[in-house]
Formats: sequence, structure tokens, C-alpha cells
Amino acid sequence: MSEKKYGGDFFNYFITIYDSRQYEKVKHKLMDIIFIVVCATICNCNEWQEMEIWARAKEDWLSKFLDLPNGIPSQYTLARVFDVIDPKQFAKCFTEWMKDVTELSKGTIVAIDGKTARGTASKHKKAIHIVNAWCSSNKMILGQVKTDEKSNEITAVPQLLDMLFIKGCIVTVDAINTQKKTVEKIVKDKKADYVVALKQNHETLHNEVVDYFIDAEKDGFNDEQIQYYRTLEKGHGRIEERRYYYSTGIKWMDGRRQWEKMTGIGMVIRKVQIGEKETVERQYHFGSVERVKDYADSVRMHWGVESTHWSLDVTFREDANRTRTGKAPENLALLRRLALNVVKKDQDRYAKRSLKAKRFTASLDTDYLDYLLSINF
Repeated sequence: MSEKKYGGDFFNYFITIYDSRQYEKVKHKLMDIIFIVVCATICNCNEWQEMEIWARAKEDWLSKFLDLPNGIPSQYTLARVFDVIDPKQFAKCFTEWMKDVTELSKGTIVAIDGKTARGTASKHKKAIHIVNAWCSSNKMILGQVKTDEKSNEITAVPQLLDMLFIKGCIVTVDAINTQKKTVEKIVKDKKADYVVALKQNHETLHNEVVDYFIDAEKDGFNDEQIQYYRTLEKGHGRIEERRYYYSTGIKWMDGRRQWEKMTGIGMVIRKVQIGEKETVERQYHFGSVERVKDYADSVRMHWGVESTHWSLDVTFREDANRTRTGKAPENLALLRRLALNVVKKDQDRYAKRSLKAKRFTASLDTDYLDYLLSINF
């Protein structure tokens, strides 16, 4: 990107990516290809062929920023290059960019959750599974790590935490990632707090918490150490009530000493009514926060990350993409998250438009694409 227009920040973030191609065979600059693919992904392109078609149609606009010594690269060149880019390097550049454009104030919720890219599966290879860190304050993804199976999230989450700058935030994870080493890393290494889900994979602790709240509910929650918070949402024929209970009176729990800075246990009762049908479910957690409001916000925001996964499928057609081999699937996954963040950053010009509409607008209107790039880089 030209220094004249955007201060060169796009190039500054991604210039460290190593180009492993044979120099004598290179016709297109690596940064030109990365810039083209990033912009094409922002502009509603989900496949390599679409990216080439878009780039040829926007060659004059691209020429404002790129030398393009041999014109627009073909779809095959784009695919080959993104098959050799090191995903870890690419992810590190992405995280550095997000660190600069995201303000993480004390108490910001950072939800960590995984998503399987189903289109990457084949007869001989399982689909890749991407673990994302999602920020509640701007609904953006802060970073990602790939695993080969959902069960491997346990080892991926600490790797993802190592990439993030989340001091003072509250980290949430689902039950599979409620692990002692993960909690310890959040508190000691990242200087953050946590609220984590609790299920039968920690049977003794889970049963203690369940029994505690069963007794508390029978007593009408009269224990002064149990804090209470309630939310009610109505819309589209649906009523959803959440009642949160959080107790910091847990000195009686032997298991708390095994978990770094464990200060409270929580239960949320979620009641959903659609027409005449009503469902009720209870979920249990523990954490290092002191206030029920922080507990409630953490649980609610962790559910919110699912909407981002939905956007990746519906707006970016992630599950429909059939790129399966080499490093390209992981790099494409990061591209989609990068583009998602860029489009979400517009909370001014077309704030009321959907992500899909914003991408479509950018594909037609280079002035709007200029605007998106200017507020992100």
C-alpha cells in the first residue's frame, strides 16, 4: 500500500512474511499478491478464481498501490503462493495488527472457541479446526491457531494465549478447555482473569458446584454470599430470560486450591420461550472474578462468539470452500477473519448495513474500499 495514501502500514504489518519461492521464477511480488488477495476477500471474493476476476477488473485501482511488474497474477499463482506462506508467520502479523487497532480495556471479555472448516475435509484428511480468540468490545477476532481435531484444542489454546496481549481482560473458554495449565497461564503469564465452563470432565468439582446450587435453590438463594443478576430479551416471538447466581463464599471447597486464583462459582439458568414451548437449562462455571455482573457478561459474551462463526459460514462461505491441501486452508481461514475484522471496523459510514452488504458495496465502490483500508491500516 502506498505510503502516500495510508502511511504504508499494511506493508509494515505483513512485510516480515518470508518468501520461499525460487527467486529466478518469481514474476509477481509477494506483497502484491498478499494485498490483492486481502482486498479481494474484503470485496466479496471467496474463491481464487473470483479473486483473479476482481483484480483484473480493478487493476487501475490496484496500480495506485502496487507496481504489478507483470500485471495481475492468475488464480493458480494466488493459490500456489498462499500454499507456501507460513501460516504461523501470517498469524503473527495478523495478531500484531490487531494489537494496534484494538483497545482492550480492563474487563474486556476475550472468548476463546473453536470452529471446524468442514469444506477442508476429504476421504483421507479430517477437516481443519481453527481456535479463535474473539473480543467482546468490537466483535473482532484477535488471533487464531489451527488444530487437526477438536480434541486438540487443549494444546492449541495455550499457544493462542501466547500470541495475545490481554492484560486486564477476562478470558472465557468452554468446558473442554477448562484445564489447570490454561487457567494458570491466563492468570500468571497474561495477567488476566477468567470465567470457565464446568462439566463432567471435572467430575468431582462439577458435582460439588451442582450440589451447592441445588441446596441454595431449595433455600431460595437466601445466602448473602450469593450474588444475583438477571437479563431479559424479547424479539421475533422469542423471550429469553437468564438468571445468574455467583458465590465467592467457597473456602469450604478443597478443589479451589488446584485452580489458580479461583474466587467464585456460578450457575446460570437460561429459560427460552418460543410460542407455547419453553425450555430451561442450567450451566455451571467458576472463575477469578469477584462480581456477578462480570460473571454474567463473561457467560453472555462467550455465547456471542457463535454469531461470528455464523458470519464466517454465511457471509464468507467458509464451510463451502474446498481448498484442502497444504498450507492454503489455514491461510484462507485467517484471510476470512482479517476481512471480517476490516469490514466490522466500519461503525460510521455504513454502520447499519450487514457484513454481506458492506462486502458487496466494497466490491463495487473503490471509494468505500479506500475508506475501509484507511480506518484499519
